[in-house]
Order: sequence, then C-alpha cells, then structure tokens
Amino acid sequence: MKIVIVEDELAASENLVYMLNRINPDIEVLAVLDSVRTSVEYFAAPTNAELVFMDIHLADGLSFEIFDQVRITKPVIFTTAYDQYALKAFKVNSIDYLLKPVDEDELAKALRQFEVQSQIESSPNVQMEGLLNLIKANSETYKTTYLVSLRDQLIPIKTASLAYLYIDTGIVKGVTKDNQHYTFDKKLEDIENELNPSYFYRVNRQFIVHKDAIANIKYYFNGKLILNVSPVFKEQIVVSKAKSTAFKKWINS
Repeated sequence: MKIVIVEDELAASENLVYMLNRINPDIEVLAVLDSVRTSVEYFAAPTNAELVFMDIHLADGLSFEIFDQVRITKPVIFTTAYDQYALKAFKVNSIDYLLKPVDEDELAKALRQFEVQSQIESSPNVQMEGLLNLIKANSETYKTTYLVSLRDQLIPIKTASLAYLYIDTGIVKGVTKDNQHYTFDKKLEDIENELNPSYFYRVNRQFIVHKDAIANIKYYFNGKLILNVSPVFKEQIVVSKAKSTAFKKWINS
C-alpha cells in the first residue's frame, strides 16, 4: 500500500510512519508534505499513492485549501482535533477521521476500513464535498489575520502566531509566540469574539491567552489560579474562582 502524509508537525508525522510500519511493514510512504503549498505542488503531478493521511491545520493554512487548487482523486483520512460536532460530520459524509494524538488501534481499524471501501467504486471528491464546505464555513467565522500598524508599516499578524493579548493603560497589545509585541486598534471584547475559542480563552477582563502559550498553572488562594505563560508576561495573570472550573475544562479539552 502506497501512502502520502500531509502533516506539518515532525513528531506527529514520524509517529504516524512508525505506527503504519508496525501495522503493515509493506506500507510505503511516498511523501511527507508539511504545507498547503508543497501539497498543491505534489498533487498537481500524477502520483501512484493509494491513500492520503491529511492533518486539517497546516503551517500555512487549512488543508481544505489544497482541494481548491488541485483535484485529489485518492481517498483521504483526516487527522483532526475537532470537537464531537465536527466528528459527526465526518461520519455523515462517509469520510474517515483519526482524532489526534493518533491511536494505533484506531489507525489499524481505519486501514482495514479503507481496504474494504477500496473495493467499491466511488468518487472521493464527491463524498467529501459536503464535509469540506461545512468545515471551511465553520473555520472562516474566526479571524485568521490581523493587520496592525508598526511605525510606517502595516504588518499582517496570523492569529495562530499570537501567544496572548492584554490591555495596557486602555490599549490592547498582543505578544506573538516569538516574543514580538504589537498594538491592536480594537477593543479586547471585539477581539475575543473574533478568535477561535478552541485556542483562545479570556481568563480575566484584561487578558486573552492562547492554549499553547500556557507553561503551567498554579493554585492560588480562594480557588483562584495563577498562569505562567511563554513568552513571560510582566505581571501576575490571575484566573478568578468563578472562571477556574470552566478554564480547567477548556485546557483539558
């Protein structure tokens, strides 16, 4: 069986290759593609791949953008961290999925299902059309880029690159994961409504944090929590007792 993997996390792709080889040593991984751009280039040319594993979120955009630029006629198994509502959509549209981190037993089950379905003539692109429209529409409801002013320039800032945003003397400021600082000409309330709540959480009136920026959480008095973030923030970040339960549930989701 010949397989192509579309995955931008090196550890995830290496783990997937390792499990595939454990399940079936005859599996051949033809390519590991780490972006929308490289995937479009690859699938624009003929390929003898029989199956594609594809992560939804890539470094340069959603993997659904690949289908807007090239026609993929091979069956696709998505790897995803989407919530249960989206997972039901996969089932409705007859597209398989694997919830990340990928479990080896589930992976083996998906391969067996592919082998059964491959005996039936069908059009993968027709099957996935409804799913792609649904997820793309859902994803596009959230901001992906902010245009901010920096001296005499306008800089596009990807929301995925933001570590946190906060209010400083009435001005909203944002810090990226590589510790770049920017000023946002918006209210924090408006920004909160524009960000994907799966990744961003407003921990108090002055602070919104990206899940990946949280280094650790410490218990504070009266049921409050203290967040330590990366890059390090200059002040103490407190999650109130009223928000602590919901916040811990969000972190654990």
